[in-house]
Amino acid sequence: MRQTRRIDLRDDGAGAAVLMCLREGGLAAVPTETVYGLAADAANGVAVASIFEAKGRPRFNPLICHVFDLAMAETYAEFDPVSRRLATRFWPGPLTLVLPVRPESGLHPLVMGGLDTVALRAPQGPLRMVIDSLGRPIAAPSANRSGCVSPTSAEHVLKTLDGRIDLVADGGACEQGLESTIIRVMADHILLLRPGTLTAERIEEEAGLPVRRREEGDAISAPGQLLSHYAPSGRVRLDATAPEPGEYWIGFGPDRPDDLTRAGGVFNLSEAGDLKEAASRLFAALSAFDAPDIEAIAVAPIPDEGLGEAINDRLRRAAADR
Repeated sequence: MRQTRRIDLRDDGAGAAVLMCLREGGLAAVPTETVYGLAADAANGVAVASIFEAKGRPRFNPLICHVFDLAMAETYAEFDPVSRRLATRFWPGPLTLVLPVRPESGLHPLVMGGLDTVALRAPQGPLRMVIDSLGRPIAAPSANRSGCVSPTSAEHVLKTLDGRIDLVADGGACEQGLESTIIRVMADHILLLRPGTLTAERIEEEAGLPVRRREEGDAISAPGQLLSHYAPSGRVRLDATAPEPGEYWIGFGPDRPDDLTRAGGVFNLSEAGDLKEAASRLFAALSAFDAPDIEAIAVAPIPDEGLGEAINDRLRRAAADR
């Protein structure tokens, strides 16, 4: 078991410590604007394999490669005009593009999960500066055990990865708290592979192409597509109007069930009914109720529009059979 070191990103030399860790083939959890990523040098096969080992992640599940900007991305993947326009508009930010990987990319094959495509994103936050210093892409899925709740704080990272990784860079809570939107541009439409904080409506508006949703049962072609994912220990019941006795309650909006007193605990994603606030707090809520002695969680209905599509996607995966 590794000894996991925790550092404060506000301290002098913190960025250099993360960079040294990655250059030596280590694993470092680093915050982005979405969630904490488990970072490794995407060209180092041993380091990339360590990601799968630390997370307990299936080897067929590809990883997102994080780049500094579009110029770096184009040296590793082939861009069509629409993908280039979307990257120009939304990078750095919560958009991941699935693109044909260049044969001479130098990325380790484990990153692609056996596919001929690579998922690329230019993040905001401290990880972007580390990429710039390293000079090549960083593979960074969410910094948690596979299938568990994604981390939005250093404490969440340590909950499942303490002793499995080398370093946790504590940068406080993540701003958006929900993973990136993953898409692939097709000939006459855009395929939404995973909804995220960048909504389908904004992508359609910028691209001038309709967004179509991935069908259940389609082969895995991007990260975050496992049916059971983002799951706490206890079972999750969705679209609940009130908690059953002993259930822990995740609410949304100002309305409170009359019998809320029989809940084991209460967490409201947004008293104001604001989907942006709810998205930023979703994984914090699931993590708060992720404990062996919590057997059941009930979740109030969330509007399935805008950011609500991404929130409900994560909740369905959290509630799926395991």
